[in-house]
Amino acid sequence: MAFKLDGAHDAVRRAVREFGEEEIRPVAQEHDENKEYPLELRKKAAEYDFVAPSIPEEYGGAGMDPISRTIVTEELWRADPGIGSAIGSAGFGTSMILEYGDEWMKEEWLPRITAGEAASFSAISEPAHGSNVAGMETRAEKDGDEWLINGNKTWITNGTVADVGVLMAKTDPGEGHRGITAFLVPSDSDGFVPTKIDNKLGIRASDLAEIQLNDVRIPEENVIGEVNKGFYQLMEFFAAGRASVAAQAVGAAEGALDAALDYASEREQFDQKIEEFQAISHKLAEMATQVEAARSLTYRAASHVADETDDEAVKLASMAKYFASEASVDVADEAIQVHGGAGYVTDHPVERFYRDARITKIYEGTSEIQKNIISDRL
Repeated sequence: MAFKLDGAHDAVRRAVREFGEEEIRPVAQEHDENKEYPLELRKKAAEYDFVAPSIPEEYGGAGMDPISRTIVTEELWRADPGIGSAIGSAGFGTSMILEYGDEWMKEEWLPRITAGEAASFSAISEPAHGSNVAGMETRAEKDGDEWLINGNKTWITNGTVADVGVLMAKTDPGEGHRGITAFLVPSDSDGFVPTKIDNKLGIRASDLAEIQLNDVRIPEENVIGEVNKGFYQLMEFFAAGRASVAAQAVGAAEGALDAALDYASEREQFDQKIEEFQAISHKLAEMATQVEAARSLTYRAASHVADETDDEAVKLASMAKYFASEASVDVADEAIQVHGGAGYVTDHPVERFYRDARITKIYEGTSEIQKNIISDRL
């Protein structure tokens, strides 16, 4: 499948790249070292419609098409994966709210998120259950016209900075994946206790938390969609999520390649720029080819996941996520090699891109899970 980006896509790329170069890159190392969430940058990004760009205009969003959204993610991560993650994840869970939430949920929360005033989370993973979503142990029991939620969620992006989120819990424990329900949970609910996870290898500017749920009471009206249908609702968005991670990986790879190209054009050895050595020039050529191949597959996947009836969407999203994440780590690794010893210290951004790229092989389904999905659909 071949496609060509139009002028609107080019305009989106120029706008996000300018924002990344002027606003993100100058403070990227500081946020990484201090593990500081970029709240003000998130608010500023919202002014340019870079926060939750998929949300329709009627709720304050930009209503961007899938390729435009992919470009936004790619360019934010190209500037810096940590800050890019913080901005790009500010609307986690909003797809579920848009598709299955009641109108009051959309009107109350989506405009606040797109304006940068609030952030959301999506709470699925648990300490003993990552890829095995159906094995979750968090319980929600009906108590009059409320639900009482108890359990423990972990690896929750925005866990300590979000204002609201989509939380998955077992409402019929004996039914496995057929007994899971999605709830809209405000983070200021009594019994909602987040603990920041700040010993991460990378994307340190992005917030991550473990969440204890101790008798959290949620009104019956906060059920998103249907009771016991949460798993099936969730499955509809996994392909889009994986395509988004592929875009993250492409962006991180591009950032690492940019740094390697800059360094190779400046660094001299044996009275010449190191880019003039064939060993280095070939390395850069291979890196650039990997980035372009990953980008092409990612854009193709993004164009397919927009159609919920597209039988190719799941396979292509997993292919893109798998290939782009593996390529991203490889490119970042080679970027360090181009720098030599200078790439192993924090004086240059490549060591940060290397640390940041590594997460893309893990979340939204590990590379091993993606290969299972791909092989099942061959």
